[in-house]
Amino acid sequence: MLMFFSIASILSVILAIISFWLPLMTPDTEKLSPYECGFDPLGSARLPYSMRFFLVAILFLLFDLEIALLLPTPWATQLPTPTLTIIWASIIIVLLTLGFIYEWLQGGLEWAE
Repeated sequence: MLMFFSIASILSVILAIISFWLPLMTPDTEKLSPYECGFDPLGSARLPYSMRFFLVAILFLLFDLEIALLLPTPWATQLPTPTLTIIWASIIIVLLTLGFIYEWLQGGLEWAE
């Protein structure tokens, strides 16, 4: 077990060092320019990122986390005090629902202004 862990650790360190060292040997400025089907780019490829997409991504992560926290709830009936677990799960659901309602009322989910 110790030998396996040592070999895996050494191999991981070697591959990490190679991945940082190898690109420095052959820098390429063409990789920084945008490629549009063989044509010269018409505009800037670095467009600003919309905050609306960022807000929707944050909401998605919050609700994804909620599902991850609430998945073990059905097995709470096997605990000595299942009511405490159900109370905490209910508190999580209520807090996230209130946050979602607040975000909705503030207009964070509206795509057009």
